[in-house]
Amino acid sequence: MKYCSVCATPVEHSVPAGDNLPRYHCPACGTIHYQNPRVITGTLPVLDGRILLCKRNIEPRWGYWTLPGGFMENGETVAEGAARETWEEARNAPELRQMLSVISLPQFDQVHIFYLADMVSPDFSTTEESSEVALFEPDAIPWDDIAFRTVLATLRHYVDHLGPDGRAPARLPLLDTTIIPRLRD
Repeated sequence: MKYCSVCATPVEHSVPAGDNLPRYHCPACGTIHYQNPRVITGTLPVLDGRILLCKRNIEPRWGYWTLPGGFMENGETVAEGAARETWEEARNAPELRQMLSVISLPQFDQVHIFYLADMVSPDFSTTEESSEVALFEPDAIPWDDIAFRTVLATLRHYVDHLGPDGRAPARLPLLDTTIIPRLRD
């Protein structure tokens, strides 16, 4: 950030009075330009024990499978964003059952939140964002082709809590974790 979006004065990057972190702030009008994490929200939709996955038709991770999800928009709740993203990526409007995972990615300034959702209709389809949309039995999930580590963690959390009959309990524990990027060799 170079200029104040309120008065166009060049901003400073230092710790403002009364704060404890460096921030962009305007020496002329006093506006502090906070930069906060972005929220990604989505669902793990289930129909008769099968999980709905979308093959990405956009970058990043084009051609890999993911749960329907994306950036939360201003003016909507996390749940509303999850439902909207499921419609945008899979043309399905599931009923949200419970929050399933909250995963912090501090290096990317993101928080990913997924809801367990029941598909009230078996209808779904591809969209501009998804080249394929399909239901997978838990033992047929394409684990090596999952797009994001947050989706992988959410799927594993769900599958790990399925009973011997392959059914999820009425209420699952919340996965609350942090993912740190792996160092390359």
